[in-house]
Parts: sequence; C-alpha cells; structure tokens
Amino acid sequence: MEQAQPLIEIWRGPVRESLHRGHAVIWDAGGGIVAAWGNPDAVILPRSACKMIQALPLIESGAAREFGLSDAQLALSCASHQGAAVHTDMVSEWLGGLGLDPEAALRCGPQEPNDREARDNLIRAYQSPCQIHNNCSGKHSGFLTLAKHLGAGPEYIDPDHPVQRAVLTTFEDVTGETSPGYGIDGCSAPNHACSVTGLARAMAKFAAATESGNVRNRAMARLTRAMASHPHLVAGETRACTELMRAMEGRVAVKTGAEAVFVAIVPETGMGVAVKIEDGGTRAAEATITQILIGMRVLDPNHRVARQYTYGPIRNRRNMETGYLKPVEGLADWRL
Repeated sequence: MEQAQPLIEIWRGPVRESLHRGHAVIWDAGGGIVAAWGNPDAVILPRSACKMIQALPLIESGAAREFGLSDAQLALSCASHQGAAVHTDMVSEWLGGLGLDPEAALRCGPQEPNDREARDNLIRAYQSPCQIHNNCSGKHSGFLTLAKHLGAGPEYIDPDHPVQRAVLTTFEDVTGETSPGYGIDGCSAPNHACSVTGLARAMAKFAAATESGNVRNRAMARLTRAMASHPHLVAGETRACTELMRAMEGRVAVKTGAEAVFVAIVPETGMGVAVKIEDGGTRAAEATITQILIGMRVLDPNHRVARQYTYGPIRNRRNMETGYLKPVEGLADWRL
C-alpha cells in the first residue's frame, strides 16, 4: 500500500526544519481520479470538511423549505465559524425562530470564540462562552431544524437518532463507500470515516450538480452556492476557508476540517479535491489545498492569499522573516 507522500516543507534559514506528509486526491465527476498524492485509499475521518454532506438531509427532507432557510443560514450549517457576532447572532435568531432556547437545545458544548472581539467582549462582561459560540453551532442548528421537521426527539447527536441515520445514509451514498465506522467529533456528533478518494468523489458530485437536476443535485448545488457566496459565514476573518473563497471570487467552495483535512468543490471543472495531512498540521493542509487550486488554474498564484498559504513567510514575534513554507517538487509544479 502506498504511504503518505511528502507534500510541504518548512525551511528556517538554510535548513529544512520540518516535513509534512499526506494524501490528496482530485476526482473528476465524469472520469475518476485526475491526480493523486500518497495513498488514495487511506481511510480518514473527514471531520468538519464533510459538513456540506451532513447538511444535505436538511434540504432533501424539505426541512429547509418548511422553515424558509436562507442561503446564508445554509452556509452557516456548513461552517466551522469563529464565534463572531455575525455567527452567534444568526444562530440565536435561527433557533429562536424554531421556538428553541439555544442553551437548552444545542448539544455541541460551549467554546471560547476564536474571534478576538467576541472573546474580549465576554471577558469584559464577566460572561462565559455559550454553546452558540461553538464553531459547529450552525451545523447543529441545521440538525435541530431537521429534527423538528421529522418530529424526532431532542437527542439529535445520538448515532441512532433519525437525524444521524439520515446523515449516515447520505454520507455513504455520496462517497460511494460503506463507512467502516465513526468517531465522535469535537462537537459531540458522529463523524463517519471514508477514504480520501471517497471524500474527493463526494466533492466532485457537489461540483457537477446543477440546480436543474434531481433533488440531490439541487441540494448540492444550493449548498455549494451558499458557501461560495457567504465565505465569511463558513469560517471568518483571517481564516483560510474565507480568504481562499474570496480570492477565487465565488468560483470554488472550500472547507477545512480538524486534524488537517481540507476539501474543495470546483464547479467549472466538475472536480472535487480532498487532502489529509498525516501529522494533523493545519498549515500543511492549507498550503496543499492552495497549491492544488493553483495547479487547477482556479487560483492566481500571484494573489496575496495564494502566496501567503503556499510560501509564507514565517515571522517571529519581532516580525522578522525567519523561514517559509514550500510545496515539494511534484506538487509545486503540477498543473491540470
């Protein structure tokens, strides 16, 4: 079996200080694997990179239509957000519209917001973080909406709950694989395993979907459009997901996941991308997905964001440039 492949180097002065290995697959919805690095069959937990898959039952069931969800809310259902006011206000309003108290209904757990202003405001007010600050509270709002539509019970994160059964059925269908099992994510919901190829295959199905297709295609196309149109809701200021989508001006939807998973949906080519860095290094996942998007010719290599995520520079606390990232040969020079 193929092993993880060197993808990103970290240099400090004349010394290669670190090396990140991983797996990546580009899948064409009409023709299979276009390019691959490492082991395409490596089994991974996609973590938050599969949130758009987990959101499909929200639309396909009719729940999104019943409760009049906007594209902005659908983008938030796919988000790993910063806990900024723009995110938490929307979650509060969303759940309030369902007649639910966020703290009583959510099962994601409290989390200190990554947004500095939101964090500082809590400190000044002598308040503790709430569940709405959890980076997955948008996804959980989607779960709660689906549960209400189905008339199901409140424990929507239970693997045997109708919401999670619907998610698993959908996950296996779009990845084209029977999941070998699941882990419990940071937000307490099940996260089902698949291969890197399965995840890329699923993203390619999103990429090829159109709003004139069947129910599944329309749902995929709408979620892709929602993410690409509302990049600030999918992540937040200074985050790679938001900055990359802005740099590509809505042409591509991207999503990160914990432990260095990253995916991309590229509608103009009908292709999907999945990346997993073996050591869990986020910087390497960001650099790898960025370099692949450059190679796919949907991201300008000279754009500030492209340069930032592929080559750094790395600076110290005095803002001195001390090193840089560098995609390895074979990734840096790959072009579609």
